[in-house]
Amino acid sequence: MNILILGSGGREHALAWATLQNPKCDKLIVAPGNAGIALIAECARLDIEDGNAVAEFAGENAIDLVIVGPEAPLAAGVADRLRDAGFAVFGPSAAAARLEASKSFTKEICDAAQAPTAAYGHFTDAEAAKAHVRAEGAPIVVKADGLAAGKGVIIAESVDEACAAIDDMFGGSFGAAGAEVVIEEFMTGEEASFFVLVDGETCLPVGTAQDHKRVGEGDTGPNTGGMGAYSPAPVMTPEVTQRALDEIVRPTMAEMARRGTPYQGVLYVGLMIEEGAPRLVEYNVRFGDPECQVLMMRLGAQALDLMQAAAEGRLAEAQVTWADDHAMTVVLAARGYPGAYEKGSVIKGLDALPEDSFHMTFHAGTTTKDGAVTASGGRVLNATARGATLAEAQARAYALVDAIDWPEGFCRRDIGWRAL
Repeated sequence: MNILILGSGGREHALAWATLQNPKCDKLIVAPGNAGIALIAECARLDIEDGNAVAEFAGENAIDLVIVGPEAPLAAGVADRLRDAGFAVFGPSAAAARLEASKSFTKEICDAAQAPTAAYGHFTDAEAAKAHVRAEGAPIVVKADGLAAGKGVIIAESVDEACAAIDDMFGGSFGAAGAEVVIEEFMTGEEASFFVLVDGETCLPVGTAQDHKRVGEGDTGPNTGGMGAYSPAPVMTPEVTQRALDEIVRPTMAEMARRGTPYQGVLYVGLMIEEGAPRLVEYNVRFGDPECQVLMMRLGAQALDLMQAAAEGRLAEAQVTWADDHAMTVVLAARGYPGAYEKGSVIKGLDALPEDSFHMTFHAGTTTKDGAVTASGGRVLNATARGATLAEAQARAYALVDAIDWPEGFCRRDIGWRAL
């Protein structure tokens, strides 16, 4: 098979790495890729949000399967254009991608499906939103309705902080994503990420993980795109997992199909679990980043078979084989992230790192300049490891971190602390 992966982050490096483990993969192209992906696959310059350009490229390169990594091309309808052109695609239509692209749409679907989630209000006017906040009190959650690269969520500890967040969003700090806001009750409990493959009808769970969203140790400081993750998530017991499937995922997928917009791809189910009862925090329409890195580390070669089955509507006959193991990834980010940070610093020591089924350093924001790997983003590397226990995976991941020579970077030193 000839396979095209769209994207350039750590998630896409992990998807490429797992895909290449599978003997079915004859040729792999990643667009646009990064410095790490370029070491294992062909990288192509391509506007991945332009469906016509992607379809034309896929045709020229005799592509058999397109795996869409990030959410923006999905929201832009790239999967629709590819399907219209006859390609097998792993990723939902633009209509189904609204589960991530519009938080108010997701709430409407949850209401129709009677899926448990936080109480909410949807606002297009700042004063009405602030009046709601004053009536409800704090803590309260303020979300930009649209896509904001994982950053459009403010957990406000006070009414003043919530009102400031509302002003920021309507003032354009998240661009078009903040033209409407959703304000939710603050849910207590423990968060987990649940990943389910869907082919329009069948829902197949493919793993759980727990992400560390805040930049500081002990889960302090501002929210980021994710500073590390581990899999599996202990809070996702078999009972909680079954409830999440029965009460949240399957009713949502049935409602989407009923509306004529069946879902096909991976559904990232962000959950809050309290006393064994899961409630939906959010849906994403692609693998999480950095959760994908730990899932791929544990799934390996079968990841491609599963994604192909979802794309071809064959999930009913597919099954997931899990080893009784653990994986952890630690994000190395540029100093200053998630605020202002500098690009262009040189990263050394990567050549000497082990690369096998227990150790991988996935690249996220990297490029190559004059033969050297340089930082080109906020989240730059993902030191990822597997082990028989979470403690073993953690020790291996931090050993990778300690072998990287990059003074301009930083990481959290407590990834996995809730489980350990």
